[in-house]
Amino acid sequence: MKEFFDMGGYAAFVWPAYLVTLAVVVLNIFWARRSLARSRRDARRRLQMQGEAS
Repeated sequence: MKEFFDMGGYAAFVWPAYLVTLAVVVLNIFWARRSLARSRRDARRRLQMQGEAS
């Protein structure tokens, strides 16, 4: 098991690369969900304003 975590002597390069990749993926999901929620809120507000104008 130690050999796996040591990654053949390249652990200092491999594990940080995995962590950076994971962080980017998590942030991408977070930003996409936040953007979707903002877009839905704006769309609801625009539809509501159109309904009031009619």
